[in-house]
Amino acid sequence: MSLSAIYSANRGGTLVIAITCMALISTAPVAIAQGDSGALTGTVFTIDSDGTRSLVPGATVSLTGPGAMQQAIADEHAVCRFSGLAPGRYQVDAVAPGLSGSNTVVVSQSGVTEVSVELRVALVKESVTVTDSSDRADSTDPSEQTTVAKSTILNSPNKDDRIDSVLPLIPGVVRGPDGLINMKGARGSQSGALINSANVTDPVTGNQAMTLPIDVVQSVTVVSNPYDPEYGRLTGAVSSVETTTGNYDGFHASVQNLLVRPRRRDGDFIGIESWTPRLTFTGPLVKHKVAFTQSFEYRFVRTPVYSLPQLTRDMKFEGLTSFTQIDANLTSRQTLTASFTLYPQKLNYLGLNTFTPQPSTPDLHQRGFMASIQHRDAIGSDGLLVSQFSFKRFDADVTANSTDPYQLLVETTAGGYFDLQRRRSDRVEWQETFQFGVRNWLGSHQLKVGTDYAHSSYDGHVDLLPVSIVGVDGVPVQSIEFGPASQFHVGENAIAWFIGDKWQPLQRLTVDLGLRFDHDSITGTTHPAPRAGFALMLTKDQKTVLKGGAGLFYDRVPLNTASFPFLPGRTVTTFDAGGNILSSTEYINALPSGLHNPRSTSWNVELDREVTSALVVRGSYQQRRTTRDFVLDPDAPLGILSLSNHGTSTYHEAQLTAQYKLRRATINASYVRSKAYGDLNDFNQFFGNNAVAVIERDERGRLAFDAPNRFLAWGEWNAPFKLTLLPVLDVHTGFPWSPVDQDRDFVGPRDSQRYPPFTSFDLQVTRQVRLPIPREHLKARVGFSVFNLFNQFNPRDVQADVDSLRYAALFNGVGRMFRGKFTVDF
Repeated sequence: MSLSAIYSANRGGTLVIAITCMALISTAPVAIAQGDSGALTGTVFTIDSDGTRSLVPGATVSLTGPGAMQQAIADEHAVCRFSGLAPGRYQVDAVAPGLSGSNTVVVSQSGVTEVSVELRVALVKESVTVTDSSDRADSTDPSEQTTVAKSTILNSPNKDDRIDSVLPLIPGVVRGPDGLINMKGARGSQSGALINSANVTDPVTGNQAMTLPIDVVQSVTVVSNPYDPEYGRLTGAVSSVETTTGNYDGFHASVQNLLVRPRRRDGDFIGIESWTPRLTFTGPLVKHKVAFTQSFEYRFVRTPVYSLPQLTRDMKFEGLTSFTQIDANLTSRQTLTASFTLYPQKLNYLGLNTFTPQPSTPDLHQRGFMASIQHRDAIGSDGLLVSQFSFKRFDADVTANSTDPYQLLVETTAGGYFDLQRRRSDRVEWQETFQFGVRNWLGSHQLKVGTDYAHSSYDGHVDLLPVSIVGVDGVPVQSIEFGPASQFHVGENAIAWFIGDKWQPLQRLTVDLGLRFDHDSITGTTHPAPRAGFALMLTKDQKTVLKGGAGLFYDRVPLNTASFPFLPGRTVTTFDAGGNILSSTEYINALPSGLHNPRSTSWNVELDREVTSALVVRGSYQQRRTTRDFVLDPDAPLGILSLSNHGTSTYHEAQLTAQYKLRRATINASYVRSKAYGDLNDFNQFFGNNAVAVIERDERGRLAFDAPNRFLAWGEWNAPFKLTLLPVLDVHTGFPWSPVDQDRDFVGPRDSQRYPPFTSFDLQVTRQVRLPIPREHLKARVGFSVFNLFNQFNPRDVQADVDSLRYAALFNGVGRMFRGKFTVDF
């Protein structure tokens, strides 16, 4: 697939924007005043249980100060270096697997300043306030948030080598039965997704619509209750991905997954199962001033459904991701990061399962790119202005694999897929945020103000084909006819402004106060969203922290929801056993009460305790209630298929987490007791990429991804013989499912049954090896991953039709699976 085929001439305007964004970088001033710059050398260490001091090579060190935001990796002596720094006070943050630490230092006008950073066991990534270099870092962020660092991202067993596959390492985050990530009891369309602070959700569906090669990801954080007013347009959690800063001093490259994995069926090798090569390189364009990062990833993956015939059981994914990033020190007080991501992909046989063979599934072709520029300017002695502009194009086509009539049978599905879509969408967004320095009045204050404007547009074409429901006797019991194909345009303007204050009235108490206003053109309303949180050090040794907060959040309106009145209507006809018409109802799409922004109220309380220097425990509870959620409901007497804001959902979570640090290992364990409950007729279920044809009356029940009990344990171990091991044990309650009859009517309460408990033990083992090539900087890492080591049967399909002889039978479990790993760094 050529890029010229992906982007035709009618998209020239968006390409001009992307090219202009990159051109701004090449024309930007990049000179640093050498006469008044300094340098910094940092050493990273930790204190073992016996009191000895151990160096921590490979730690990631971040430097923040007057106009400087840089990152470096500690070398084999646990030392990192920064140069070209303006005089002033800097904060140094360092992280390693299971460890974190901070310090502050004053850089002089000339010469090299030295600083040491002690790493301690860290349960979560912390926001810190340090007023003196001798003070210890305190956890002052009331939001429940967990960060997965780069080391874990690269060393964890990751079947798909995708960043979203790492998120289930976080308590309260699961991959639901539809394959989408659900964070803290919220649907994917209710949550936020950021990459370097830029919104990467699909403007149409609201789901995350972009990923990156994991080699360029520095960290990923999930914030459950984002009390920072900068976060908005969501009612659930938010995931935030930060990419690695380019190397300013030298060139570095890595290559991996070059070998092809053959496909084996019926004992023979037939074609390719997967090929996922990645190439990443970084280095200076102008030493110490401009750094360049480029990563390419090609993915060709066949995913089998084991209960189907061997030669017709594979979903096929093919995609290319190109990520380009430029980091520039424009002046001693200004930095800039610009990125451009291209991600065309196609998925053949979307939704393939035991009861839907290849001809009856759709193909999903997606094409998109995103350009983003972030400029940081240190103003005055301690103010910081952050400006960000991003443009995202995301197109999608849903096509059928057969032209035969679509039929829903008791045991299987026949014919070609019924919902054909063509979507063209884009979003342009501009953000301005200014953070004031610390001011003193009844304690210390750090104010932050900002505004955010976004324009989204959606040009769509939807064609719905007839659907027949066939009973056990082989005759139709119901048919669904649709109106003519529709073509439409939907646009939205959204603006937000916010103010926040981190107030420290007492040395051991920090209070976060925030107020955000959101306005969008679809609903024509403006909503104030206040929020507040606190963090209180309960003990003088700063080892016990009580945190909590509460807030009000308003969600966006996905553009496919706004397009509902323009979609084809439907006529549902039922038949008796002789083929005679029993009833026929024509439904029109209606918005009885217009559209409103969904909203949620949430609160949490959390207690963290550092029991020993090696053991940290956390107990927390959070609750979220979402109201005015979008829900579909057919009303046969009125002939209306209504989309309303009458939906509600609730999420309760009690969590107990512990982290224990050994001399050469870190172990994380958590237990989560939760309940996700709400209205079940979600809009994307019936009008998303893999739509369901039959719409029954809405009910409330356990949400599809509800897993009341979950135990998660994983750790990172630097084992003997230079081995690195990262095992993951995941055990949780099976997801719910609903029995139906041959008419596709629900039997009994919805989601009243459950799959068996899910249990999986995964492991990745790697080792650095020397290659027989005389190059000093050439390194290689070899290893393997094993998934479901104990070969537990975890079914993904169930025969839910009570009229089937196989009712409640389970299918499509994935057995033990091995993957090799070979990486070359130079």
